[in-house]
Amino acid sequence: MADNKKNNSFFAVFFRQKYINRWGLMRNVTNENLSTHAAEVSCIAHALAVIGNTYFGKNYNADRVATLALYHDMPEVFTGDLPTPVKYANDALRQCYAQLEQKAVEQLTDRLPEKLQGEYKALLEITPEDEQLKKLVKGADKLCALLKCIEEEKSGNSDFSSARVSTQRSLKAMSFEELDYFIQHFLPAFEGTLDEI
Repeated sequence: MADNKKNNSFFAVFFRQKYINRWGLMRNVTNENLSTHAAEVSCIAHALAVIGNTYFGKNYNADRVATLALYHDMPEVFTGDLPTPVKYANDALRQCYAQLEQKAVEQLTDRLPEKLQGEYKALLEITPEDEQLKKLVKGADKLCALLKCIEEEKSGNSDFSSARVSTQRSLKAMSFEELDYFIQHFLPAFEGTLDEI
């Protein structure tokens, strides 16, 4: 029985994302966990796909990109949310973390019946067919980091000021038309108060 519980615990593990806090090195006015982050990235990634399809003649599968975004950080249930300065400090650390993340994906898919493993592995490991969607998920992920910085600064937390600057720099370097459209048309509302929006 215990073996069966472990073999069918994928979704129980998914729901544990709410216990993994993000921004561990920062003082937070509002704590953000992986569940909240996954939902927000999923929303924004879906929006980027719809924007691309509507305004730029793309043919993105918006439902697929939303689902990829929903699962994009699930391995962190096992690895934790490693701070960005550590994760990307050098090539050796980046490679070690990639191996750790790969092991986490294996541990996660092992918690599913064999017939379901392929479907979920394809959500946890981006396939070559999903490369364009991966760009949207990464853009949404970075945009959500900026939204977190804005939220914290609006609450009087200046600890996020330098994170905001570096995140804006990353978004500018990442620039693609769907992301730029969202930033131009939708980002300003996030600076407003409840009454203003």
